[in-house]
Amino acid sequence: MQSSTSQFEPGQRVHFSGDPRRVGTVKYVGPVQGYEGTWVGVDWDNGEGKHDGSVNGVRYFHANSDRSGSLVRPPNLSPGVSLLKALHSRYRAESNQEENDEMYVLSASNRRVSVQLVGRDKIQEKLGQLEEMKGASLAFGGVSSVGNIDGVVPNLQELDMTGNLLSDWKDIAILCEQLPALTVLNLSYNLMKANIPELPQLKHLRILVLNNTGMKWTHVYLLKGSLPLIEELHLMGNKISEINPTKSFAVEGFDSLRLLNLEDNSIAEWDEILKLCQLKSLEQLHLNKNCLKRIFYPDDDILHEKFVQESFTPFQNLRCLLLGGNLIEDVASVDSFNFFPQLVDVRLSENPVTDPGRGGIPRFVQVARLAKVQVLNGSEVSPRERKESEIRYVRLVMSKCTGNPEEARRIHPRFAELKQLHGIEDERPSIGSTGPQKMASGLISVTLKCVGPSIGEKPQQTKKLPATTTVGKLKLLCENFFKLKSIRPKLFLEEEGSPLPVLLDDEMASLLDLGIGNGSVILVDEES
Repeated sequence: MQSSTSQFEPGQRVHFSGDPRRVGTVKYVGPVQGYEGTWVGVDWDNGEGKHDGSVNGVRYFHANSDRSGSLVRPPNLSPGVSLLKALHSRYRAESNQEENDEMYVLSASNRRVSVQLVGRDKIQEKLGQLEEMKGASLAFGGVSSVGNIDGVVPNLQELDMTGNLLSDWKDIAILCEQLPALTVLNLSYNLMKANIPELPQLKHLRILVLNNTGMKWTHVYLLKGSLPLIEELHLMGNKISEINPTKSFAVEGFDSLRLLNLEDNSIAEWDEILKLCQLKSLEQLHLNKNCLKRIFYPDDDILHEKFVQESFTPFQNLRCLLLGGNLIEDVASVDSFNFFPQLVDVRLSENPVTDPGRGGIPRFVQVARLAKVQVLNGSEVSPRERKESEIRYVRLVMSKCTGNPEEARRIHPRFAELKQLHGIEDERPSIGSTGPQKMASGLISVTLKCVGPSIGEKPQQTKKLPATTTVGKLKLLCENFFKLKSIRPKLFLEEEGSPLPVLLDDEMASLLDLGIGNGSVILVDEES
């Protein structure tokens, strides 16, 4: 596409001619020292440029990174197309002779044999009936303006505008006004302007996706009045670090909001998330890949200190809280989930507190400490897993807090409750003239399964072992059980509901210390 210089101005969104996925922002239009003609300085979204806006010691613009900028001749850039043109191009374009020639298979003699797609005409005819279309995707279509589409797609309910050149909220208002049936709009990877004018109410919009658009919470709050019935709001990848209500500590409004997605942002303080606790319809809160270190449920003192409104239940309808990939370290944060009144779905994977390799707690301890959780890290917690996890957990606590019930109650809030629930008595060894009695009561039945490639196929073995058997001792036993010569075993505990087995790397820890109970499966691998 041949583009004149007058088509470009600083701040404009453009894409590279012939490649609508390579999108950037114009930062400079003018001459370049040592070269003829006019150049356009572009800061590319994907960071794949040549410099930072400075060439041969002369600065023309400031790019976002050292190599995200480049100077381009105007004919190599496109200012984009209208929404109407993009719709016609994608859904009404007829195949040309070149495309038809490309439809072939190779024969046994390596000759091209033309093929015809059965039903192709009907498919094209159906796609071409824009007035009946209910969903459309114009992702990376180079759309820079809306134009007049009134009545063109009157039944369109879902529109994907990912990676286009839209930036002005006035265009979005026009878009929604001309699409009266639109309920789902995806504007991801459109760099939206920060100055948001007063917009009309977008009454039909239920789901708005603004991932990687540069939107901060202050901008979102300006949209609040225009989104009276919004149910899902997605704000991933916007470097949000603060939730900034304009008038009070807590976020108000958004009465219909059920799902708020703040994944892959920069939120470090749980106090910021507490500002959302009065959203009465909020059921799902996605906070994966932030920087949170601590979670807590607000008590009465915090509520009186921070909130004007009295007598309300924080996060009253929250059922799903995703916190994977944060920096949570303390077990108290895990215990705090028990105070959320409706919470049943939690994600804690990829946090220090749940990584046994970094001193975190394994899955069975998480299940036992979380009384109401039905789904943990995307995996359903079955009644059987819950019962076995809670029994293992109680026995683990008993082994570690022997003779110190006060410590057990302080560090393990559910210990007494679970001990009573499962009828687990304190162990009182009976010592007679022949030594300790009922030795079998201290034996644990475990299944050992070889998985090491050099070990070969060996039938699994089920053994009854003393609960005091250490990991180091079990390795020696495995060498004997499976006749392993010159192979150093490496042991893993296979847990129900856990996607990966847990490495048993503390050779001094006993089976009891690790919470390994009857029916546990231990994988025997080999040291690399």
